[in-house]
Amino acid sequence: MIAPFEWDNNSDQPYQLKDRNFKIKMRKKERFSLLKTILISLVVLPIALLAMPFKKRQHIDSQKLIGLGIDVIREPEVTLQMLSELEVNTILIRLGLWEMEKVATIATFLDQVPHLEVTLIIMQDREHIDDSTLLRDNLNSIFMTLSSHIARFQIGSTINRAKWGFFSVNEYLNFYNTAYTLRNKEFPNISLLGPSVIDFEYHFTIHALFNRAKIAYDGLSALLYVDRRGAPENMQMGFTLLDKISLLSSLMNLSNKVNEKLYITETNWPISNTAPFAPTSEHECVSEEDYASFMVRYYLLSYASQRVETIFWHQLIAPGYGLVDNRNGIRKRSAYYAFKTLHNFLKDTHFLRLGIERGFYTLQCATETKITFVMWMPEGSKPYNIDDSMSAFSRDGEPIGSGDISITSKPIYIIVER
Repeated sequence: MIAPFEWDNNSDQPYQLKDRNFKIKMRKKERFSLLKTILISLVVLPIALLAMPFKKRQHIDSQKLIGLGIDVIREPEVTLQMLSELEVNTILIRLGLWEMEKVATIATFLDQVPHLEVTLIIMQDREHIDDSTLLRDNLNSIFMTLSSHIARFQIGSTINRAKWGFFSVNEYLNFYNTAYTLRNKEFPNISLLGPSVIDFEYHFTIHALFNRAKIAYDGLSALLYVDRRGAPENMQMGFTLLDKISLLSSLMNLSNKVNEKLYITETNWPISNTAPFAPTSEHECVSEEDYASFMVRYYLLSYASQRVETIFWHQLIAPGYGLVDNRNGIRKRSAYYAFKTLHNFLKDTHFLRLGIERGFYTLQCATETKITFVMWMPEGSKPYNIDDSMSAFSRDGEPIGSGDISITSKPIYIIVER
């Protein structure tokens, strides 16, 4: 990255831009694109809202629902061991265009996990946004080296945050067009994802999906964080997580630039008392126990939507927001075991229903031989009796004996044989 942009290795994201005059200058330069974002949204958003109830659910492959972001540079041997232990089927890796020296390292790592389905995020910097020839040359090098290892490439990330380099959707569309043109000409068999808008700022997504650019996406990527609202069941402007996913799905259905595959390529909660490694302020941070429970419930709610292909948890090893803390050796947080348990009980299942009654959530899914009930209450508790015909397990995979228990914010798995 070049000034005034700078990367924070602690939180794995760019620092906030401190040059106010530079930001004002760039915003003014892109003012017509910003106006276009607003105007297009005013037209499309009401239509998408009205169309939400009519969008049918898809059949989601539970084997691929639970994905995991990893860093191939950070603890590579431990990462390989944990991927085997967690038995995940799909992983995500990030690569910054300013760190092209890592391409060979990624290829070497992926040679060791040929059975995994891999998504690669190609992160932008201002140098590559301004220089389309440099962008094309480096994308060509990435595609040539990694296309045999990678299922799909996400072009760009977090396009609605100035510290990541873009100052308008038009800038992103030009950036994506370089990748799209190269793909069509030289690499027709690879898949491209976009536009990777972060948070519930769908006006940027709308502009990226409804425009005159001659591009298309092979799937829609979104960084759908809900951490600033606390628990995943909480509302934002009247929208739950399920509503946000449904609205994204409706927008995709209306657009002619994307197929109907939705990927949440980044989400997590920041963890308390981990500064400077937490990606946000302490105000948004949660305890390790809440982090584990929120993660599981985010996945369960998204699974119930039957509209998300894969959710990539960000990420395996990271002191401020990961399943594993590596500040003083390797320490697996409770979320590590919760992630493993979730994957174990959801894989190979098909979704049946989600029941919500007075704050009591019950998700049902099934295989040919058993029905799994996952129960939780975001607030309070409810008594429940486990009889001898059931097998019950805690959020982290510990067996629970028969008898009276309390359903709380930590999801409980109850298995009934058919």
